[in-house]
Amino acid sequence: MKYKQLTLKERYHISTLLKKGWRQKEIAESIGVHPSTICRKIQRNKDEIAQVYSYEFAHATARNRQYTKVKYTVITSKIKTYIKSKLKEDWSPEQIAGRMKRAKGWSIYHETIYRYIYYNKLRGGRLYKYLRHKNKKYHNIFNKYQRRGIIIDRVSIDKRPKIVERKNRIGDFEIDTVIGLNHVGALVTVVDRKSKYAIIQKVNPLKDITKTITSDNGKEFAYHKQVSKALDTNFYFAHPYSSWERGLNEHTNGLIRQYLPKKTDFTQISKEEITTIQNKLNHRPRKVLNFRTPYEVFFTEVAKQLAA
Repeated sequence: MKYKQLTLKERYHISTLLKKGWRQKEIAESIGVHPSTICRKIQRNKDEIAQVYSYEFAHATARNRQYTKVKYTVITSKIKTYIKSKLKEDWSPEQIAGRMKRAKGWSIYHETIYRYIYYNKLRGGRLYKYLRHKNKKYHNIFNKYQRRGIIIDRVSIDKRPKIVERKNRIGDFEIDTVIGLNHVGALVTVVDRKSKYAIIQKVNPLKDITKTITSDNGKEFAYHKQVSKALDTNFYFAHPYSSWERGLNEHTNGLIRQYLPKKTDFTQISKEEITTIQNKLNHRPRKVLNFRTPYEVFFTEVAKQLAA
């Protein structure tokens, strides 16, 4: 028996029969609904004082839910064009839906976009090719750390100012490296904790706004004191086996691997290609930023800071 929305008359009928002492199963049979529907309606719509089923309250609540229920936009040809264009920029369905509502005022559930993509696939389309798939293989972190050795004069993350945890200012960076084929060549990835803005290159050009840098315990950061002095900033190290302490950086490196998978020969990657990847990540809306882009948040905050 399928669920159906009850009418005011049916709700009054339930109230009357309950007062006469009818059982819930008998009431359900009399109005043609499943017994679980009656049980659920009674529990949900009791008068808080009298603790009895209130048909007036039940009907008013149901009508209110109908009025406030989100109305999702049908996927029109205009929306399809928008979805396709953003998929080609490597946006996820959730990012597309969030940004669409923010920028266009169109409300559409991200699961609807997924259904559209898979329907397109069934008809021979290739939109699914733009979805990001993460088939990561996890390695023994302990062994990885053991091979790294000890970094002299490392300052623990425990001594990092608590304000950094709050992510309410720009200039607190996480730093890491992405290693190329056969450990030849590497990219330095620097990500701002507040805006998620990523820099993918060999130097940090943001000296004027850098406040802190947090890294893992890789040997590539053995020269942290020189970096700290050159940028006039504090350099902190996360605890061993604690990648979540620099989770943003780890996540960003995973996004980079979408374009530069493991076994990529970095000696064959041009500066222009790296810049293209950086721009893709920084102009992709993020749910955590209320579907603004890292670029928008970062440079809005930079402008405020430089004007102060």
